[in-house]
Amino acid sequence: MESGDACGGEGPSSSSSTATASGSVPAADQSARRPLSQYESQKRRDWNTFLQYLRIHRPPLTLEQCSGADVIEFLKYLDQFGKTKVHAAGCAFFGQSDPPASCLCPLRQAWGSLDALVGRLRAAYEENGGLKESNPFADAAIRIYLREVRVSQADARGIPYDNKKKKKKKKRKRGSAASPATAGESSSAAVQPPTSASAPEQPADPPGGGSSSIS
Repeated sequence: MESGDACGGEGPSSSSSTATASGSVPAADQSARRPLSQYESQKRRDWNTFLQYLRIHRPPLTLEQCSGADVIEFLKYLDQFGKTKVHAAGCAFFGQSDPPASCLCPLRQAWGSLDALVGRLRAAYEENGGLKESNPFADAAIRIYLREVRVSQADARGIPYDNKKKKKKKKRKRGSAASPATAGESSSAAVQPPTSASAPEQPADPPGGGSSSIS
């Protein structure tokens, strides 16, 4: 009888069961099971955090409505989870890199953490279907804001950004004069992505990779 073919027959089903029985796994499944890198995992957490922020925003925002100004508002929102002491202008320890006592000045997100966060979110936006031309995380206003945060925090903490860059260059020079093994270790550590914060989960605020490349 031909009724078997009309119902689908046994050919395709038997071949698929054979493939399953043989233990072969499709390439898509293999890539899905591959563990994410630290950077990719952090980028996914950051993206989910930002989407959650849009949902709890009043009034709620959609991703299509989001602008550079909304991103800056999000970065300011994250300050409540920061761990970097930023002295106010009227504080006795303003401009001191190593104050002798504690004070009541607020904790903020370090500018390096925010810079790295913006870089990861900018990449995540385009990876999730957003257009490069309309990417709110690439807005010029965000670069200006991050630059202002960098300068103000450097002044408040007495740690000029230019001096920090010089120290890093000196360390790299000393590392290049070291043994090949030591130099290799230092260079690999330099490209380690940071572990930063998720907003509602009180993110940590170390500086790190995925920079938005402000100058």
